[in-house]
Amino acid sequence: MSKAEILSCRFDPTGQNIAACSADRSVCTCHPYMPSVRYSRGEIALWRTYPPNTNYGLLSSHHKAPILDLQWSLFSPQLYTVSADQTLCFTDVTTGKRTRKIRAHRGIINALDRTMAGGAGIELLATASDDGTVRVWEGGEEGTKNSVAVFEVGCPVTSVAWSADGQNLYIGALDNEIHVYDLRKGEQVYALTGHVDTPTSLALSPNGSYLLSPSFSSHTIIHDVRPFSPSPSRIHRVLQGAPAGFENTLLKGAWSKDDGGQRVAVGGADRMVCVWDVESGRVLYKVCVRPIDSSCMWLTIRLAARAQGHCYLCRFSSQRAHQ
Repeated sequence: MSKAEILSCRFDPTGQNIAACSADRSVCTCHPYMPSVRYSRGEIALWRTYPPNTNYGLLSSHHKAPILDLQWSLFSPQLYTVSADQTLCFTDVTTGKRTRKIRAHRGIINALDRTMAGGAGIELLATASDDGTVRVWEGGEEGTKNSVAVFEVGCPVTSVAWSADGQNLYIGALDNEIHVYDLRKGEQVYALTGHVDTPTSLALSPNGSYLLSPSFSSHTIIHDVRPFSPSPSRIHRVLQGAPAGFENTLLKGAWSKDDGGQRVAVGGADRMVCVWDVESGRVLYKVCVRPIDSSCMWLTIRLAARAQGHCYLCRFSSQRAHQ
């Protein structure tokens, strides 16, 4: 069991594994059919997907400070992690070895996202930091320790997400705006407004048309990011039901995958994961995960939520949710 808060958890691209990182510098990976997983300090644990769910590996921590976010590589057995120690690390999950460590920023790195760059077949990473910048890096084994692009936002950055085509970056910052940068032009093309407090995370819908953004104001906004939005404000829905709390934790949200993004979920400081119907804005479920939760993600109809030392897996049907 982790002695500290678990700050992020992610399914791998196949849905066969989950990785979670915590404030005690630990990362744990597990398979999604185990109902509850406990974490060991400073280790990455690997489980087989199918019974008997063999624990086949334990990997040491590669950071000197809390790990704040992670992502699985889209095409290679790599795990990318960012930390309060200002570094970006690449770990080969087949060997357990750290393949690269980059001093990526001059401040705490809050968020990380990855994409495939057009037809080039190159994986790009974006890291968002308290130093007011977002930096773009080449992933995989061929990348260098030098960033390929730097965007100066001007204030601490809390969240980052790639557009579906990998040409734009959505950047949530302390000025309550989501800045949209064009990677080719190297400049901001527009901004998404509507929040009255800091956006805490960003998640793009499966079809790439909408952007989910919880915030410290306890309001979650779904923005229309299509090239030609019918709404001048680009606000598609404003959702309420997931309180941010006084801890100012970077709450994370996610889209459902099995139905093409008809539902969204956000973890809240009320120890619940709130699930909404996107079209109506109606709350469908409030799922209790006991200790304070602030992270969730979807895989088909399963949702993983992290809370103080544990990772909880939930399955949703049209009638009710099962934990």
